Amino acid sequence: MNNNILTTLTARQSRKYGDGRDAYRYRDMQTGRWTGRSWADFDTDTCHAACALETLGIIPEDMIAVFSANCPQILITDLACYRNRAVPVSIYSTSSPEQVAYILKDSGARIIFVGDRKQYEIARSVAHQCPRLERIVLFDSSVAPDAGDSTTMRFADLLALGASASDLCRAEVDARTAAASPDDIATLIYTSGTTGEPKGAILPHSCFNACFRIHTERLTMLSPDDTSLSFLPMSHIFEKAWTYFCLYTGIIVYISSNPKEITDALRQVHPTCMCSVPRFWEKAYATIQDKLARTGGLQKALVKKALKVGAQRNLRYTRLGKKAPMLLEMQYRFFDRRIFSAIRRAMGVDRGNIFPTAGAPLSTNIVEFFHTIGVNIVIGYGLSETTATVSCYPAVGYEFGTVGTPIPEVEVRIGDENEIQVKAPTVMRGYYNRPDETAKAFTADGWLRTGDAGYIDGSGAIVLTERIKDLFKTSNGKYIAPQAIESRLGEDRFIEQVAVIGDRRKYVTAIIIPAFEALKEYARRHKIAFKNVDDLINNSEIRQFFASRIEKLQKGLAGFEQIKRFTLLPREFTIENGELTNTLKLRRPVINNRYARQIEAMYC
Repeated sequence: MNNNILTTLTARQSRKYGDGRDAYRYRDMQTGRWTGRSWADFDTDTCHAACALETLGIIPEDMIAVFSANCPQILITDLACYRNRAVPVSIYSTSSPEQVAYILKDSGARIIFVGDRKQYEIARSVAHQCPRLERIVLFDSSVAPDAGDSTTMRFADLLALGASASDLCRAEVDARTAAASPDDIATLIYTSGTTGEPKGAILPHSCFNACFRIHTERLTMLSPDDTSLSFLPMSHIFEKAWTYFCLYTGIIVYISSNPKEITDALRQVHPTCMCSVPRFWEKAYATIQDKLARTGGLQKALVKKALKVGAQRNLRYTRLGKKAPMLLEMQYRFFDRRIFSAIRRAMGVDRGNIFPTAGAPLSTNIVEFFHTIGVNIVIGYGLSETTATVSCYPAVGYEFGTVGTPIPEVEVRIGDENEIQVKAPTVMRGYYNRPDETAKAFTADGWLRTGDAGYIDGSGAIVLTERIKDLFKTSNGKYIAPQAIESRLGEDRFIEQVAVIGDRRKYVTAIIIPAFEALKEYARRHKIAFKNVDDLINNSEIRQFFASRIEKLQKGLAGFEQIKRFTLLPREFTIENGELTNTLKLRRPVINNRYARQIEAMYC
């Protein structure tokens, strides 16, 4: 029997839970209701998919691409690959045809699983560029393959093929499963490619085995009694590793296929845990602040008092593992019943245990606010190359403004240029087909170069300062960390997106995309006439309004870090336009080039 957790995950959990417990739940598109699938059924589906892959000629080490929004079929496909010692390669559902073709060619994928009609059409359009690609498999049962397309089959037909597999086929899959090794490649995770071509990080099964062992030791507050909501793309290592860990722990996973419906999904599911990115909490914070700003009189005074009590109890005592004084505890319980519980319930996090958050800086003000009202955001840090987590808040004693302490078995040191470097059993083997890039990624003594700058504080926690590639220097020789400034401005409910500019310039500027619905409402309340968003962003009162808010948000920054001028844009940065990566990070070279005219105008 092999020791790979993922290879035999459904078989082991099926023996433990059988038909008596759901492995996951998903929203039925026809009824709108959440439908569960037991561990026994999940294991059966995985077995059938594994046999089908063997029948189609898949052998160990073959690459299998998965190009889809979140759905149960992704998990079935991944785990079926593991039983065959094959390698699932995730592709973001928002990827362009060029990006899909690149990954298919670079990985040499033989099969691509696609989600919906759009992804099917993209796969069809690039298939001729990918000589190793043999077949397309459609997850969406409502999508019919094009007439004359003999290379595509539906996922339901794939499962049926596996269900009717011969005993010889089943024996072969069982033999592959038994022969699986921790050294086998589990998956390739392609980097977002903010400044160049994506690279496929090679994560062997040993990385995931260690990941589960380490997180079980650190996240002792989690149990099979928890429920998780999966809404970040499973193509991202954060959601992929988190979902795998939840399944390993016995946590029921609710799979949300549409991130735009996360607000509704939260209110329906009320998860106890959920991994997320800072932008989710920034938007939630802005919404709450907007509602609180509209309260008046006694209610406003009550909220102010509640927040003061909540901060004292949760930040000064609970955070440090200390028991709050009796009077403070009584006050907190009163305000928790009257105010905080209502806010958490409206968000759908009223049963919250922990909410791991990573991927970008999140303002300390926002983190402290949610902890004040009883929402346990666990800030962490990690990379695709480290199987997600490097560090996170411990259960007690965490420091705001940090990304927590290194998790067990993970070593961290600070190298040249204050670069964070990592050594751990969860670190990738290297980049697929990229020996030169692999060599650049590691120091001479074997530590992974993260590309992130920071330091370790007196408590042993990591403080991130900036992505080294994002750091720029003004013409006056001052170094600027744009993400830190962007994070501050992201607190504001009227600001949707920010790109800080200033490389080799006299001063710092910014391109700002307003939160247009909030801004329209503000304009109506203040009787500012407008016909469209262009009228709004060009209105002198609106520009002065933003100038005053930016000034307040920048308090505490050094003079050379502060934004001196800004430009309001009438539309958001998007993945489709190439301004954002699939993980919603800014493609700064694209933005600098595309908005060169507007940028130059800020320096005239």
